[in-house]
Amino acid sequence: MKVYHGSYTAIHEIDLTKCEPKRDFGRGFYVTKLREQAEIFAVRKGNRKHTESVITEFEFDEDVYENDDFKILVFSDYNSEWFDFVIQNRKLRKIAHGYDIVEGLVADDKIQTRIQSFLDGVITKEEFFNQLKYPKPSHQICFCTVNSLKALKKTDYKIIYKVDSINEPIIEQLVHDCRIDETKAADLFFSSAIFGKLADIETKFYLKDWKEIYKMLTKGLNLSQNAQGT
Repeated sequence: MKVYHGSYTAIHEIDLTKCEPKRDFGRGFYVTKLREQAEIFAVRKGNRKHTESVITEFEFDEDVYENDDFKILVFSDYNSEWFDFVIQNRKLRKIAHGYDIVEGLVADDKIQTRIQSFLDGVITKEEFFNQLKYPKPSHQICFCTVNSLKALKKTDYKIIYKVDSINEPIIEQLVHDCRIDETKAADLFFSSAIFGKLADIETKFYLKDWKEIYKMLTKGLNLSQNAQGT
C-alpha cells in the first residue's frame, strides 16, 4: 500500500528521536494512505517553516499485520477505546504503550479542540462524542519503534509549490475582518475546505489571485459580507 508523509523537507532517513511527543498515537513516524491529507499537512508545515512543502511516498508492507513479530493496534472508528488511547498519549511526553504500529483516525483541528476541552474539564467524555458528528475522512499510521520501520520502504518524494504569497494576505485579512489574532486566523484558514483545495495541485487554485480565494473562503465559512477583502 502506498502511504505518504507530509513535511517541510524530504525524508531520506527516519529518526524516531526527532519525532514530536504528545501526538495521537504517541511519539513516532506518521504516514497516511490519503495523499490529500498529507498534502495539506505538508503545505501547513512548509508555510510555518517558510520553506517548500514536500510529500515523501513510501510503500507499506501490509504483511506485517500477519507477522507475530510486530505488535499492532488498529482503530477503525472514533470510539471510546480510541478516545482513551489518544488522551493517554497526549498527556505524556514518553511512549504510553508498547505497540510497534498503531493505525486509525486522526484527531483533526476541531477534534483536538474538543479533546483539549475535555482535558481542561470543560466537557465530559459523553459530551465529546455527542459533539462529534460527520467527521471528515482521515487516516494515519504511526510507526513507533525501530522494528516497525522495517515495514516501510521509501519510493519517491515530491516538492509542492510555495503559496506564501496567497496564504499571508489571506491570514492578515482574516485578522482584520474577524478581529482575531494571527494564530486563530491561521488555524481557521488551514483547516478550511478552501485551503484543502489550494493545497491540491490539480485544482490549480494556486494560480488564482488571493482576493478571489479569500472571497470563496469567507463564503464557505459564512463570514459577514463585509469580510470580503478589498
